[in-house]
Amino acid sequence: MNVKTSSPTSLQVAPEAVTEDTAIVSVVNLSALEEAETHQSLAIAKTEPEAALHYDPLAIKSYYQSRPLQVLQRIIAVLTPTIRFALGIWWDSKRGIVVKNDSRRAIQLRELLTRLGPAYIKIGQALSTRPDLVPPVYLEELTQLQDKLPPFANEIAYQFIEEELGAPPQEVYADLSPEPIAAASLGQVYKGKLKTGEEVAVKVQRPDLRERIAIDLYILRRLAGWAQKNFKRIRSDLVGILDELGDRIFEEMDYIHEGENAERFYQLYGHIKDIYVPKIYWEYTNRRVLTMEWINGTKLTEPEKIRAQGIDARYLIEVGVQCSLRQLLEHGFFHADPHPGNLLATTDGKLAYLDFGMMSEIKPPQRYGLIEAIVHVVNRDFEGLAQDYVKLDFLSPDTDLTPIIPAFAKVFANAQGASVAELNIKSITDELSALMYEYPFRVPPYYALIIRSLVTLEGIAIYIDPNFKVLSEAYPYVAKRLLTDPSPELRASLRDLLFKEGSFRWNRLENLLRNARSNQDYDLNLVLNQAVDFLSSERGAFIRDRLLDEVVKSAEALGKNILHNFTYLLRERVGVTAINETPAATGEQQQTLEHIKRILNILRETRGFDPVQLAPQVAQMLVNPGVQRLGQQIATQLAQKAVTRLIRELLTAEELGKSEDTRLEQPPRISLPAKV
Repeated sequence: MNVKTSSPTSLQVAPEAVTEDTAIVSVVNLSALEEAETHQSLAIAKTEPEAALHYDPLAIKSYYQSRPLQVLQRIIAVLTPTIRFALGIWWDSKRGIVVKNDSRRAIQLRELLTRLGPAYIKIGQALSTRPDLVPPVYLEELTQLQDKLPPFANEIAYQFIEEELGAPPQEVYADLSPEPIAAASLGQVYKGKLKTGEEVAVKVQRPDLRERIAIDLYILRRLAGWAQKNFKRIRSDLVGILDELGDRIFEEMDYIHEGENAERFYQLYGHIKDIYVPKIYWEYTNRRVLTMEWINGTKLTEPEKIRAQGIDARYLIEVGVQCSLRQLLEHGFFHADPHPGNLLATTDGKLAYLDFGMMSEIKPPQRYGLIEAIVHVVNRDFEGLAQDYVKLDFLSPDTDLTPIIPAFAKVFANAQGASVAELNIKSITDELSALMYEYPFRVPPYYALIIRSLVTLEGIAIYIDPNFKVLSEAYPYVAKRLLTDPSPELRASLRDLLFKEGSFRWNRLENLLRNARSNQDYDLNLVLNQAVDFLSSERGAFIRDRLLDEVVKSAEALGKNILHNFTYLLRERVGVTAINETPAATGEQQQTLEHIKRILNILRETRGFDPVQLAPQVAQMLVNPGVQRLGQQIATQLAQKAVTRLIRELLTAEELGKSEDTRLEQPPRISLPAKV
């Protein structure tokens, strides 16, 4: 069965609706059955399936501009129940009814969002993950929007299966549940069994989906354009943000694309410990039907059930955070809809990802910019953070950052003195939203889905553990990336982090090493090898030269301390007080030595530190030309310091000798200890 050769009928823009700034392109892709059910007087034409599967805002605009009555009907259909619901809440508050505890109103809100359609259901799904924003009664109801929506008729689903797979369900599957076991915003799921015996989930798309999504996006896009034009305080690209969302939703309605996303997700993240990605059965998958491996599991928002199985729900959240960090900061391909219905705790204690329809990508410059921003936030470098926002395209390069830097400091200040890592993402984004309103920020379209993904994941984490801090969990990974990633961008970030006005900040290196060792993928051997390669290269010249200065200073300080201790012991033993005492290391030198001691302790306590295993590696490093050059540089600088000190002492001695010429030569006076 060739699943990629079907040619469904496609809805196109009628030629008379085309304007100068649009072309005759497809808007939505409807089967003949969907056309009959919606009774829309739309032009139907045969075309390539891909031409109708992608979101095209200009084509949608061209189509609906010629149908103002249909648009008006949709606006009325949305506004009428919404206003009625809002008036009901207002009247309850006037009568003294506590709205947040009113289960009747919570049910009404869920039913309202369900009636309004997929776009509004997705809003409800996002709210269902925020126990810090939504009262418990409403939270319980909104959670049902994830997979407990009203299903559509089996007859339609079975017809879709036959149209997409080329045979009726009973010929394709050995068994199929008589009713859907879950119904979500874009489709419903049946539990089935293949004729080869594997248990599968069969997802079938809702009818009318593309048209309903298209008209809502058209209305919201017109509203966003009007708001941007008439409210000068709105500097963000609202239309661009909606177009980004439209792209993702239209991709989500193409189940072949979803299957490809699942396989790519597995290739990138399936190797992560305790992450599970279900298999796609391509011979039983097409545009509106997806067949994937059945997963037995429990939603993460049911921690009691998870604990009853002997599984640590908090650990699975930590696994999810680590996976999300790799998605956002390493490969850039990320799950943009991680609501509780899409994250399951499997019976063997793994975190399974489901539903790969809504995915997005972050380009490398944005990925590196986000890492730099996290580093600057955690280290309270708000000048660097302001520059990050310029790189990330939130601020134009000619923006005056002078008033913005203290504003950032105010956002991340904490009255209790806690570290920034202990704040939650939601509180930070709320504060930043207020700051972005006051200053000339603009929000790039890619940012909205990143925040949605992070805030949703954090909402699930807070549901399981109210004290969970995503930033605190994230920093060990960021520290590991700074120490191991060879990219020029992160090497520059490492340099900026470790040096300030030419001075090496040992405490920052301590902090990095301490945090990095907490990351499960941290490889000490890799860090040592990469550090040597980098320091011996031209790219590492800046850090190498200054680090050499610090090593020489430390060696000099150590030598001073040894000599000082030796002369002190000699005086104690012999009782000679005329011996000139060798000065000890200065306070700054002593502090550097303390830092180095602590760093050595951190390395000894790091996973993977084994002197037996490290010995061959150290021997191999010693014959490395780069290491030998470093050793020569250190020896040269130490020799230069020793020669300089010797010349200085000889000159001092010569000056003292000249001054003594005018005096009679006397034997040196040695003070012996007094007799008791």
